[in-house]
Amino acid sequence: MSYSLPSPNKKFIRHIIKHYLKYDKENPFIFISAMLAFLGIAAGVMVLMLAMGIMNGTQEEFTKKLFVMNYPLTVLPIEENAVNDKLIKTLTQKFPHLQFSPYYTTQVISKNDGAVQGSLLYGVDYEKEAKINTIFKKAKSESKSKFRVIIGEGLSFEMNAPKGEKVTLYFSEQQAIGFGTMPLQKRFVVDGVFKSGLKAYDKAIMYTTLEAFEKLLKRKEGVYDGLHIYTKNPLDEIDAIKTVLPDNVAIEGWWQQNGNFFSAMQMEKKALFLVLLLIILVASLNIISSLLMTVMSRRSEIALMRTLGATKREIKTIFFQLGVIVGSAGILAGTALGALGIWILKTFDIISIPEDVYGTSRLPVDLTFSDFSFIIIGTSIIILLSSIYPARKASQTDPLTVLRNE
Repeated sequence: MSYSLPSPNKKFIRHIIKHYLKYDKENPFIFISAMLAFLGIAAGVMVLMLAMGIMNGTQEEFTKKLFVMNYPLTVLPIEENAVNDKLIKTLTQKFPHLQFSPYYTTQVISKNDGAVQGSLLYGVDYEKEAKINTIFKKAKSESKSKFRVIIGEGLSFEMNAPKGEKVTLYFSEQQAIGFGTMPLQKRFVVDGVFKSGLKAYDKAIMYTTLEAFEKLLKRKEGVYDGLHIYTKNPLDEIDAIKTVLPDNVAIEGWWQQNGNFFSAMQMEKKALFLVLLLIILVASLNIISSLLMTVMSRRSEIALMRTLGATKREIKTIFFQLGVIVGSAGILAGTALGALGIWILKTFDIISIPEDVYGTSRLPVDLTFSDFSFIIIGTSIIILLSSIYPARKASQTDPLTVLRNE
């Protein structure tokens, strides 16, 4: 004949837990220790939410800026004349939902008002570029001049070249002058000034027309130095595009161009998460200490409950749930405080940061659901593990030994 263990008396367990959660005048330090554990966990969850939100928001802001200035996908020629109108037509037919902008590129030296600056000049189709580059779209005008240029705010300031001013561009190609040669130069009208939010890009990049490259540098019409592609899901599209591309071209994503930067940010985010998780780990020690103090101070009560029929399982459940209740209350309070903190940072301009460094003057905060889930899961695991040992210790109390000593 087999006997099954009786199920725990839930009503009895709930009654004892309520009794132990009350403030005990004879043992105030137990309640204080439990409150410290509650506050520590709440503070840890709140700080983790704010830190992860700021880290993720900053990464998203950088990604958004680099996504525009570096373009989601770029097709580059391996052999000469590989990127041409025929290839663009094929890609347009295969992927009608994507936007394409072919370009020429060269390095130039720009000069105006005594200032000299090296820059990277792109020749683009203004209409196609405007469809994939919102920063360029805001800066361009309706001018039909062939020799016009759009420059960054930083370059415009350093060269004292606002919109409507003319700048001289020096190319590496040579032109014949009398019996000698000198670098090719041409005056361009500043057609617009863009502001990307990243100072390095604003000082280094310039845009002009495809016709200017074809006229000055004798570039072959319909054959380009590369092709920029816009898609909302470059990670998903890149493999499909690769299958269509010929062997004499290559394709790369913006994340490959800035891989080291984002890898460093991701590692920093993980390291910060682990370090801040130590706050909760320290707070969990207060759960252990408060539960052990409760066990030691309530030994006679535990022994009496055991002699009156309470099982080891019920005693273990009581103290385990005590730890879980304190920890869970801390998680809920921390989540509420963290959500409030994120709302305040998003709503009010409390913290200002240098825009030329971070790309925005407002502190970016964006806590993702995955980050929040990791915080809650990590905290819950620590709380559960912290509650196991005191609960086991309480269930091992020997009623005969305790009552004999009493």
